[in-house]
Amino acid sequence: MRLYLQNLTGNAEPPRYFQIALEQDLLGGWTLYREAGTQGGKATLKREQFLERDEAIAAFEKARDAQLKRGFRVMFSQGLDGPYGR
Repeated sequence: MRLYLQNLTGNAEPPRYFQIALEQDLLGGWTLYREAGTQGGKATLKREQFLERDEAIAAFEKARDAQLKRGFRVMFSQGLDGPYGR
């Protein structure tokens, strides 16, 4: 699952983005990747491991909801059940 969000500003500053991805590893665990930064600039990447799928999905949805509340808009989604997840 992958979600790409942007915070479009009305001024000359480049937009900020937030990308979250959830992937299953070879041992059956789950990894949540969170990347945030300025378009064309520096970014930070955080990785979090989960043993259970439900915990991983809950963390994915929590990260998504937090960014939507901050004014980010979904620009791209891949591998989700619905428009923005479950």
